[in-house]
Amino acid sequence: MFPPTHSDASETNPPGVSRLTVAAVARRLGISPGTLRTWDRRYGLGPTERCIGEHRKYSDADLARLLYMHKLVISGTTPAEAACLAVDYKGELTLTQLNSMQCMDGFLIKALYRTAQVLDRKGLEEQLRTEISKNGVASTWANVLVPLLCIIGDEWERTGEGIAAEHMTSDIIKKLFAERAVVEHPKNVTPVLLACVGDEMHSLAIAALAASLAEEQIQVQFLGARTPASAINEVVRRCAPPAIFLWAQLPENASVKIVAELPAIRPAPRVILGGPGWAGRACDGAYVAADLSAACREITHACGL
Repeated sequence: MFPPTHSDASETNPPGVSRLTVAAVARRLGISPGTLRTWDRRYGLGPTERCIGEHRKYSDADLARLLYMHKLVISGTTPAEAACLAVDYKGELTLTQLNSMQCMDGFLIKALYRTAQVLDRKGLEEQLRTEISKNGVASTWANVLVPLLCIIGDEWERTGEGIAAEHMTSDIIKKLFAERAVVEHPKNVTPVLLACVGDEMHSLAIAALAASLAEEQIQVQFLGARTPASAINEVVRRCAPPAIFLWAQLPENASVKIVAELPAIRPAPRVILGGPGWAGRACDGAYVAADLSAACREITHACGL
């Protein structure tokens, strides 16, 4: 859904924006409603007010905590760490903050969504290139591109329409990431290995990771979608990468066996797992990255930087 069409009385009374719905708060922060619900379920950062006969609504204090959480995550703090700080946050939501939120990513995503729906490839590419140049790959991926792709995908699933917009948008994102993934002065002698495991076809996230690492002048060996375990093992044996990042969007592709059977080399590489497919999987000797920023941090440390 994007964006909600119902009116919200609180929209007309800044800075008193209490009693906002999930959809309204998501729009202001520029994140998906699903992310808000996850923060509520996982970290207790949900709405605290409830009225008889109504769904729970977000108060001013709730919104201030979420804004604080959002800023921490953008700055590179893991969601779990950010939530620990945000739960006890007692700051107030000022009119200046409210106005800036109303001009944040939510409105940008709305504009990008409309551009994608009319299949304006040139316009969408120009807008996304500008956003990436201004805010970097990691921030743009987390706060703009992921919500945008979710919205387009949800629309297709709900109505059966918009598949062309999804393919066009994904293709543009891949192109822009490829442009950013050029490393002119690498800080690491041996490239980091990035690959999708099993039959995983969703490679956009690791393309984002490669582009984000390139901004830090970290070079990678990008094996892409549906990388067989034999190919991963060959690169490990022959190149001895300082870090190995394995992506699995779907649970059926997140095989612990692939990790267990990685060749034993010295020095031992840092194994980093990413993607919702790894959720709940116990994997000895591997670090599960919560998001792109966490993966970048782990890889940077593994490279000794």
